[in-house]
Amino acid sequence: MSSEKDQPIVDVQETIGKAERYIEENKKSLSVILGAIVVLVGGYFAWTKLYLAPLEEEAQGQMFVAERYFEKDSIDKAINGDGQFLGFKDIIENYGLTPSGNLAHMYLGLCYLHKGQFEDAVNELKEYDGDDAILAPVSIGAIGDAYAELGKNDEAIEHYMKASELNNNNFTSPIYLMKAAIAYESQGKYADALKIYEQLKTDYPEAREGRDVEKYISRVKAKGGIE
Repeated sequence: MSSEKDQPIVDVQETIGKAERYIEENKKSLSVILGAIVVLVGGYFAWTKLYLAPLEEEAQGQMFVAERYFEKDSIDKAINGDGQFLGFKDIIENYGLTPSGNLAHMYLGLCYLHKGQFEDAVNELKEYDGDDAILAPVSIGAIGDAYAELGKNDEAIEHYMKASELNNNNFTSPIYLMKAAIAYESQGKYADALKIYEQLKTDYPEAREGRDVEKYISRVKAKGGIE
C-alpha cells in the first residue's frame, strides 16, 4: 500500500517555468487567438446592440398595426399592409431576424388558416419558433387545425396532442385534448376518443371542456358499444 511519501510532489516553480516558456514560445499564435476572441465578442455586441435592437424596435412598430388589423378580422390588411404600415408578409421579409419577425410567421399562418389557405398556413406556422406558454401551443394546435381541414386526421391528432402536452395548463391543454378526441371519434376510433374524454374529466374538471365532457363520454360509449 502506498504512503504519502510515494506520491509525486508537484514542483510549483517548474510548472510556472514551463507555462512561461510555453507562452513565450507561442506568443504570436496566442496573440492571434486573443485578437480573434476580442473581434468575435465585439462583433456579437455590435450585431445585437447596434443592429438587431434598432431593427426590432422598428419591427415592433409595424407589428402593432398588423396585429390590430388581425384582431379586427381585416385579414388582407394584416397580411399585406395598408400602404403606410407593413403587413405580416413584409415584416417577415424585412425583419425576419428579429423576435417580431419570428412572431409574424405565426400570425401569417393564422391569417392563411382563416382564409382557407391550409397548406400555406402549415408552412408559415412551422416557421414560428417560440416557447411562450400560450402562443407555442396555439401555433402547434393551429397546424393541427390546418391538417384537419386538409383531411389529414392523423397529422391533426399528432399536433393536437403535442399542443395539449406543451406547457400544460388549464387553458390550451383541454382545448387541444378535446380537438384530438373529436378527431379520433370522427375516425371511428371510439376507445381512443373515450380515453381522452375521461382524461378531460379527471385532469381538467374546472375547464369548460372538462365540465361538458359527460355528454361526449356517453355519446362515444353508445357509438362504440362500450360499457
